Amino acid sequence: MLGRSVELARFDALLDRAADGTRGTARGEEFRDSGRSRLVDITGEAGIGKSRLLGEVCARARRRGMTVLRGRATEYERQVPFQVFTDALAHLDPHALDGFQETDAVAPLLQRSGAVDRFGLHRSTAGLLARLAAPSGLLLALDDLHWADPASLELLDHLVRHPVHAPVVLAVTRRDRQSPESLAARLTRELDTGTVVRLGLRPLSARDCAELAGPGLPPAETAALYAASEGNPFYFLTLLQAHRGGMTPESSAPPGLGTLLLDELTVLAPSQRGIVDAVAVLGEHATPAMVSRVTGRSGTAFTADVHALTRRDLLRSTPQGLLTLRHPVVRTLVHESTPFLRRVEMHRLAAQELARAGASAAERAHHVEQSLTAWDPAAVAVLDEAAARTARTAPASCAHWLDVALRHLPHTPEHTARRRELVLRRARALAACGGLRESRDLLQELIATPRRSPGGPATGENQDRLRVRAVVLCALVERHLGRCTEAVALLRRELARDPAPADVVRLGLELGSAAPQDSDTSYAQVRSEVEGALAAARYTGDEVGEAGVLAVAALGEAYEGNMTAAHGLARQAAALVDSLPDNDLTALCEPLARLGWAEAFLEHYPDAERHAERGLDIARRSGQLYVVPHLLLCLSHVRVQTCRVSSALELADQAEDIARGIGSDQMLAFVLASKAAALVAACPPGDPRPLAVAEEAVAAAGAGVDWWASTAWCIFGWAALMAGDPVRARDATLQAGGPELQRIQPSMRPLYLEILVTAALVTGRSEEARGWAERAHKEAEQLGLPMQRASALRSIAHLPLAQGDTAAAADLFAEAAAESARCGAVFWEAHSLLLGAPLEAAAGRGRGATHTWLRGRRLAEAGGSGMLVGLADANRPPGDVSEAPYDSPERAQLTQRLATLTARELEIAELVAQGLTSQAIADRLYVSRRTVETHVSRAFRKTGVSSRTALATLMARRRAGSRFGDARAEQD
Repeated sequence: MLGRSVELARFDALLDRAADGTRGTARGEEFRDSGRSRLVDITGEAGIGKSRLLGEVCARARRRGMTVLRGRATEYERQVPFQVFTDALAHLDPHALDGFQETDAVAPLLQRSGAVDRFGLHRSTAGLLARLAAPSGLLLALDDLHWADPASLELLDHLVRHPVHAPVVLAVTRRDRQSPESLAARLTRELDTGTVVRLGLRPLSARDCAELAGPGLPPAETAALYAASEGNPFYFLTLLQAHRGGMTPESSAPPGLGTLLLDELTVLAPSQRGIVDAVAVLGEHATPAMVSRVTGRSGTAFTADVHALTRRDLLRSTPQGLLTLRHPVVRTLVHESTPFLRRVEMHRLAAQELARAGASAAERAHHVEQSLTAWDPAAVAVLDEAAARTARTAPASCAHWLDVALRHLPHTPEHTARRRELVLRRARALAACGGLRESRDLLQELIATPRRSPGGPATGENQDRLRVRAVVLCALVERHLGRCTEAVALLRRELARDPAPADVVRLGLELGSAAPQDSDTSYAQVRSEVEGALAAARYTGDEVGEAGVLAVAALGEAYEGNMTAAHGLARQAAALVDSLPDNDLTALCEPLARLGWAEAFLEHYPDAERHAERGLDIARRSGQLYVVPHLLLCLSHVRVQTCRVSSALELADQAEDIARGIGSDQMLAFVLASKAAALVAACPPGDPRPLAVAEEAVAAAGAGVDWWASTAWCIFGWAALMAGDPVRARDATLQAGGPELQRIQPSMRPLYLEILVTAALVTGRSEEARGWAERAHKEAEQLGLPMQRASALRSIAHLPLAQGDTAAAADLFAEAAAESARCGAVFWEAHSLLLGAPLEAAAGRGRGATHTWLRGRRLAEAGGSGMLVGLADANRPPGDVSEAPYDSPERAQLTQRLATLTARELEIAELVAQGLTSQAIADRLYVSRRTVETHVSRAFRKTGVSSRTALATLMARRRAGSRFGDARAEQD
């Protein structure tokens, strides 16, 4: 390990912290080093010693008693899903997963079959690593990550953005210039957060190379070899070996690395070269038995050749019994110098042997692809099956294998229908993994092909249905690309073709979804088409379609502020949805999201939450991941309004994972805006995170003027106001709204107008504030929504306050609190109370001020809102406010009831109080959902409550009582 003392010292410190963290965990302490995993990014050119360094680090971790898992990505297997992780986990002890409840969720990493949610797999993998880190820490070493498959890179991205809360060290090696841009960008971004530590390996010094060469080589010859190698250890050693074999060091132009390595192969016997070629071709399947079958050799002669190649250090064996070439550069040179037809035959034989051994289609697909030289129905069937099995967990691999199948599918009439179906599937896979533009291009090409082909009416009808599916998917992709105008035009053109009633429903559903997001098209402009879709659904007796159209119509009317119509449509949609079983709703996930959002805008929060949670469960089970962010963000929005802030933030984080995977800037802008809103509520005043996330949201929105961008700019305005920058807040809100604020959602406009009112007052623009406040009041009265009316009341309250009438202002804030409470908007109720409390005191209502402040503070504490707690601290009324009904027999009884809970039950009850679902609690604590629900049931029995809401209330009262008791003790 010459020349790597600094890098090893850095690793030693990280491994020591992890080992120290395990000792702390055993004592009940949190893992030190901020309680989260760290990733070490080892970079450098080929041959610089990255793998050698990683091997030494693995040895040092083992000496510390840590669990060590090491995997390597390989150049010619870049479409095998999760290949580098499956290679690492192949080292696991067979009993390591005994009792792990999420084994099915990580099945693809264990080379087991199973249909899983790819983003659920990411979260479960974090739980798996945390489990493997007990009791002595874990080192996960991933080599040659520049060759990793897209699914592995996406999983690593999740682990970097969501560090594991356990003594885990991740170490990766990669070549700078060959690394995917997304990987390099993510690792670079996380350098500032401390999650990633970068070690860039430099060439060895002349002294190091002299020591490597040993004392037998004259200094002049060592210097010549060093100069030729430029300090690259692998090249230097290869030159040294060649020199000892007869190359003269005085040569003015030493041969290149590739030439040296190929010269090394020329001395091999043909039988030995055949083994080397087979190992290079087979890669991760190069077991001695497989190499024997592919080369057609066995017995003592085969064994003798393997031993001879091992002595030459051309071949090495891994702990798992694989044969491998000594360096990836050697494999590349051997693979590319192997005659093409010979490679093809080896891959064909490998695919046959794997099939005989019962390997899955996904395991065989790589070899099948490499052996295809012409149309082969059986081989394409394997690729088709592999694509189907990986569509949910590794859509990039799915798209690749479908592309291979399409390239070999003959362009003949009998294959037309299958070609169209494969193109549609490939477009869907591309849309799921970030290839939105390529997906759109494929779909447009598919739509442009003739509607009919030979085969009779039935074939024509099938192709018409496929065309409509392509149009709907294309419109969805256009929406994610921020091209809602194009989506609307495409759908209207298809509706003009007089489609079948069932297709009218599909097209109308998508049109109703796209129109509100289009800056040039209001919902009113497509209302007639949506009503036509509703009539078609009723005509055909399609209750699922009818429920979907009603949900979309409810959201369209709610967005526009037509609340009477929206209420009626939402009620009808909810009645139908609630009467249908989950299986019937599989095709209704996006309309369920629309219904949830409509009910959220109508301020029917319990109904919105119920329908969004149901839609989320169905979407995850059926693999409709593009809908999941909408459902997660609907729940996050509801939980911000109802002041369950930790849960809101966790849901937004999950949505961010999926949005980044889809690759839609517009979706990412919406997700980040929602996350910023949750962060504003969660963070104490002065925390820079909300504004930073809001800035990223508007950057993702770009120069667009659609609904996505408007929402992002509005939240940016709120974050800027809370950060103490009213000028930026005002500018952002005006940017969101455009002329006369018409781009701001009408049904949310009073709330966003409050930003302008506050910003104008803080900057001394009292007349401007009055104008915005009066407009907010007028629009809120027209909407008739309690929360929007409460926002307008807070804005109007500033007007009498400016004239010194604190009593009138306090009354308006109290009315705003009451309006918020009427619809369950606890966050805004607490906000109104805490703004009004000091005005109550200034108006001479000391007792009322204390009561108002205490209630606001209690709601803020129970909801986990750092913003509101900070506001409470800033607006604390004079006098002793700690004398509240917390020092009472009721509190003593509460303490006794909660004292019966175990530590784990108390921990889970606290998470229930934060609004987390059983699955979210299971993800956070790395236990099964069933375990969580068992603990919740026991907590119900011990405390005498019968619902999660009642348990949350108990925990809130306990927390509030404890905090206020501590405050009183400090005063005493």
